[in-house]
Order: sequence, then C-alpha cells, then structure tokens
Amino acid sequence: MEWAIKLLEIVAVTFALVAMMMAMVIMSAIVGRALKQTKVKPKKRNKNMSKQASEGITFNDIFMFLIAVPLVLLWVSFAGFVIHSGLGKPEVLENIEAYTTLIAILGGPALLIIKDALDVWKQEQAEKTAFYKVKAQSVIDFNDTVLKQEQDIESKAQEQEHKMESNK
Repeated sequence: MEWAIKLLEIVAVTFALVAMMMAMVIMSAIVGRALKQTKVKPKKRNKNMSKQASEGITFNDIFMFLIAVPLVLLWVSFAGFVIHSGLGKPEVLENIEAYTTLIAILGGPALLIIKDALDVWKQEQAEKTAFYKVKAQSVIDFNDTVLKQEQDIESKAQEQEHKMESNK
C-alpha cells in the first residue's frame, strides 16, 4: 500500500512539472507575441475578420493545459492503476470503496471536460461537413455554368453558320 502512495506522489509531481513546463511555454508564446506586435503594426480589421482569429491565447486555452488535461490524465492513470492493482492484490480489493470514491471525485470534472471536448470536436466536424457541402455545390454550379456556356457558344456558332448558308 505504501508503494501505491509513492506512485501517486510521483505521478502528482510529474503532472506538476508538466504543468509548469506548459505554463512556461504559454508564457514564452505570450511574450513572443507581445514583442512581435510591438515591432510590426497590426493590419486594420475588416468587418469580415473573425474576432477569435485575432485573440491568440485565451484563458480557456490556459485552463485546458494547466488544469483540464492533467486532471483527465490523472483520472485515467489512477483508474488504470486501481484496475491493474485490483486484479492481483487482495488488499486493494479490501479498500476498493475508498479507491472508487477517489475515482468518482476525479471522474466528475474529468467526464465534463471530456464531454465538452467531444462537443467541440463534433461542432468542428459539422462545420467541415457544411463547408464541403457548399464547396461541392459550388463545383456543381460552376460545371453547370461552363456546360451552359459551351452550349450557348455552340448554339450561336450554329446560328451563325445557318445565317451564312442562307445568305449564299
């Protein structure tokens, strides 16, 4: 049981180090972006430009990398650890209620985060599908227009040829 606590401590320290490294990367990106903006004048915004495209790193991005991702990874790791340990050690099965309570406490927020991530993914897929439908319809319309133009050109050429023959 003591080694399980040590393992959890190691996992927690590892996640803390990863979170600190991600925070440094995010901070360097923010500083780099700030330095870049001071050197180059930003272009004027068009009415059609997306507001999200110019925001850069948001609070939600930082939240996801510092809290949400480590929480989900910790939850999955701990659940896997309990399953792995429970299969071979009877002392884990004796304390299974405590383990399942901890998994449930971590799992509530982790499942909400996963659900939100899947909702965002589904929305992106729906946008891609709508884009490809519009693009496909544009190609179909373009091909129809080209075909109609070719038919009009051929029809005009035939009319001209008939006029030339009737004038002879």
